[in-house]
Amino acid sequence: MRVGLIVDSACDLPYEFSRKHDLFILPVTAKIDNQVFIDNHDPVLTQEFYQSGLLQKGHHAETEAFSAGQIHDLLMEKVVTQFDVAICETVTRSRSLIFQNATDAYNTVMGSCQQARAAAGVPGKFSMRVIDSKQIFAGQGLLAAHTLRLIDQKLSKNVLRQEVEAFTDRMYTCVIPRDLHYIRERARRRGDKSISAVVAFLGKALNITPVIFGQGAEGQPVAKTRNFDTAVEKVMNYAAGRVDAGLLTPYVSLSCGLSWTEIEELPALNRLRDACERNGVELLLSQMGITSSIYIGPGSVCLSLAAEPHQFSDFQ
Repeated sequence: MRVGLIVDSACDLPYEFSRKHDLFILPVTAKIDNQVFIDNHDPVLTQEFYQSGLLQKGHHAETEAFSAGQIHDLLMEKVVTQFDVAICETVTRSRSLIFQNATDAYNTVMGSCQQARAAAGVPGKFSMRVIDSKQIFAGQGLLAAHTLRLIDQKLSKNVLRQEVEAFTDRMYTCVIPRDLHYIRERARRRGDKSISAVVAFLGKALNITPVIFGQGAEGQPVAKTRNFDTAVEKVMNYAAGRVDAGLLTPYVSLSCGLSWTEIEELPALNRLRDACERNGVELLLSQMGITSSIYIGPGSVCLSLAAEPHQFSDFQ
């Protein structure tokens, strides 16, 4: 049984990791001023995106999910004849239309996939499951890595689905937004009032950098620091302490909307690396993708891990 894993462009993972495990990337359309990009995790395009400074002040950036029809065509062309079972994990449905569009595409694909397989000389039936990851960015990356680990265990497709869906509720994510004003303005354009103008103003005027922590995409501020480096150090210390205390999967996912030079200079990053090394945990360190960077803003950081119930303050 050939099992394939599909993720969307909001899923942050190291490029080499994605290529090694043959992940299928469901693209997202990025629109910046009058330019249109198809974000399919091309590392060259991502690097050009960062070097161009397209998210800096004065640029209007938005993302748009592929339509159900576009996803249908991709699945028919590249998935149904390559795999017998496909798991499609999308960014949380509360933040994007990707889950709904992928579900709609699944319904049409299942009506025509067997004919396509027969025409290609591929025996057997095709099945697929669309799963709401309940995660964003590095959280999606962590779920994908864990799913690949489960696939290697040769679980039945029903058990695999159940394990993945249960795991989504055991993940914890930290987000450090670099610019609250950017997030507030983008949320305002989408009609999302979850970040008030007052909070955005305070963050900009007083140089407050919050740490957002929680399970999945529903986090709350757990720290308000006067600068970005202090916030990063708090998150790295939390992650290193949690790694030493034990994880539910041997991965920590960390994505950063920064250049690689800036990433390597992050405070306490080596402390986290050392904790991962002594505990046999793989640090999935990546440059934040185009879709993620547009959503949360340049310079932001997202970290995710899976563990028993705990609080951020337990590891400070």
